[in-house]
Amino acid sequence: MENLRPAFAYIVVYVEDVAKSVEFYANAFGYNVRRLGDSHRWGELETGQTTIAFTPAHQHETDALTGVVRHAGSDRERAPLEVCFAYADVDAAYKRAVENGAVPVSAPEEKEWGQKVGYVRDIDDIVVRLGSYVSPPPVHQA
Repeated sequence: MENLRPAFAYIVVYVEDVAKSVEFYANAFGYNVRRLGDSHRWGELETGQTTIAFTPAHQHETDALTGVVRHAGSDRERAPLEVCFAYADVDAAYKRAVENGAVPVSAPEEKEWGQKVGYVRDIDDIVVRLGSYVSPPPVHQA
């Protein structure tokens, strides 16, 4: 029987300006650009096994099929999406992100679950979590 579990391939982030968002993520979070279409309607970063991709927030192809993208109504609201990146040095990653245009939300701090975490907002107001790697729990064998 074949494996019916699919590979998680993409997360698509709807943004106002694909080229600007691709450049921002490359500079602020340290990724290489995999692809930026000539029309600037699609961009991808080299992010490992799963690709982070960007497309315009409003386009008739997807708006008509799945609805219009909603934005937070105020600075006390956020999109129903959080982009999370893991780093060995969260403090350096946070500093780099802020120096490259990310809006600081919460400086890195140790959390009770054993992870160091800081938060910023990207140029489209999407919350980005910068966290340390978390070791998986030990496997108990009977």
